[in-house]
Amino acid sequence: MKEYRQARFQRPPGATEILLVRHGESRAATPDQPFPLVDGHGDPELHPNGREQAERIGARLRHQPISAVYVSNLRRTAETAAPLCAHLGLAPIVDPDLREVFLGEWEGGLLRIKAHENDPIYQRVQLEQRWDVIPGGESHDALGERLTKSLERIARHHPDQLVAAFVHGGVIAHILAHATGARPFAFTGADNGSISHIVMVEGRIMVRRFNDCSHLYEEMSVAAGAMT
Repeated sequence: MKEYRQARFQRPPGATEILLVRHGESRAATPDQPFPLVDGHGDPELHPNGREQAERIGARLRHQPISAVYVSNLRRTAETAAPLCAHLGLAPIVDPDLREVFLGEWEGGLLRIKAHENDPIYQRVQLEQRWDVIPGGESHDALGERLTKSLERIARHHPDQLVAAFVHGGVIAHILAHATGARPFAFTGADNGSISHIVMVEGRIMVRRFNDCSHLYEEMSVAAGAMT
């Protein structure tokens, strides 16, 4: 009798697999030492934890058939990608459209402070699931437009290939929410150093995984694997 077993996923012909890697932990924000700005965006360097996360990402992905490594124009993505690029012998491709959500007047680390204080505007951001509640913040549509352009460029240049894109938490959240039809903030909270996985095929996005952190710690508990 013929059997019909469950099949493993296979990348469709012409599709592009993209590993969305969130950058490692960046340095702490303090009121007296705001982050330097690049084109208005906060640009902190990695915290020592972030450098360790970058090394573990490089070790995790070094044997994958990655054809290209993309980074945003913010240093924390390039610093996180550096170990993997060294393993693969690849130079990172800078795509400014992959930069983090623009936070307007709350750039430079102020968002973290406002979040810690549970500022009323921060409460509205969470309730309405919109970054442009922050004065000068980027709208959902503007963010989506630039990320769509970036993903389409990557897919156009890398059919039938696997690439890694070192990006930001807000970027991952937007892409996965858009791909799945979820609420805008449904995928916020990707851990620093985590790997999410999408497949671009004929203008559509297929989601394969979210927030894979197995290279960072083995424990399943949210709190168990924290670095110091």
